[in-house]
Amino acid sequence: MSTPTVFWFLPTHGDSRYLGTSRGARAVDGDYLRQVAVAADTLGYDGVLLPTGRSCEDPWITASSLIHETKNLKFLVAVRPGLSTPGLSVRMASTFDRLSKGRLLINVVTGGDQGELEADGLFADHATRYEISEEFIRIWRGAMAGEGGDKGFDFEGRHLTVKGARTLYPSPQKPYPPLYFGGSSEAAHALAAEQMDVYLTWGEPPAAVAEKIADIRARAARHGRTLRFGIRLHVIVRETVDAAWRAADELIGHLDDDVIAKAQAAFSKMDSVGQRRMAALHGGRRDKLEVSPNLWAGVGLVRGGAGTALVGDAETVAARMREYQELGIETFILSGYPHLEESYRFAELVFPLLGKGREQGQHSLTGPFGEVMASDIVPKKVA
Repeated sequence: MSTPTVFWFLPTHGDSRYLGTSRGARAVDGDYLRQVAVAADTLGYDGVLLPTGRSCEDPWITASSLIHETKNLKFLVAVRPGLSTPGLSVRMASTFDRLSKGRLLINVVTGGDQGELEADGLFADHATRYEISEEFIRIWRGAMAGEGGDKGFDFEGRHLTVKGARTLYPSPQKPYPPLYFGGSSEAAHALAAEQMDVYLTWGEPPAAVAEKIADIRARAARHGRTLRFGIRLHVIVRETVDAAWRAADELIGHLDDDVIAKAQAAFSKMDSVGQRRMAALHGGRRDKLEVSPNLWAGVGLVRGGAGTALVGDAETVAARMREYQELGIETFILSGYPHLEESYRFAELVFPLLGKGREQGQHSLTGPFGEVMASDIVPKKVA
């Protein structure tokens, strides 16, 4: 089986050892985000995802601050149709891709919180947002790819119109940085099949993921297209299965029931089909959290978006990842609490089983691997 692409997560909306409490929380500032990004880059992760929304620091500014702190790391940064013009987004993407020497990936986010979007000035229902997104991405792709030549790209739609859209500073990635996109609604699947490069699903049980992949593949084929697929998951990996499940329990060990109820009530008001699917996995109940073997929905009790984690020892987690790979998943976008320590833990325990990391040749070792003992005893290599 091929080596998967593995991304980590930059926690620009906060980080902690425990969910739903300030206990074990830490300040997320420029220094901390640099630590996480440099760790991901050094450990051999392929990229990082930056979240977006009013609960987060701005992803474009954050990612830009980390370009020269990293060497190989790619940045999956959000474009939100309707909150900026296509032309502005083209210039931002082109500049970032040039400055980073081709390390930009685009995460197209239509948004699922009506209140948040209205606070940002976008008053559009679910269906209209997808209409805007379809036109926005069509313009974005045309301008980035240089369609229309020197005269630029023209488009007249129901919501958006441009004349002569183009960039004078083209992106190093041709025809443009890859477009990633997630969504579970009918409109989302249609948009993904027609215009996106990589479809992302949140961590649902394998049967549900297989159903999504089959539907989008069939839709894309009708357009003469193919897509790649990725999945967004949290991970709780320890040296033993029992230790991993204890860590999962500890993560929500200080979480009050009233906080869960408030969070679930807020999620129920969103028009996101994906968010409803996440909530339906557990129904807000602590006793219904293992929704598939080693797939735990405890994070989704209070966290919006991706709410499931793979839990187990390294062999178990790697095996579950391979099950998703067999369905067609190529990219895993992972996270764990706290994000700095867990980036190391996952890389040290699971990367060797995936064919990734330092010992798999991504880094040239110039000395012993591990601590030298008694002045001259070099650690033995473990199979």
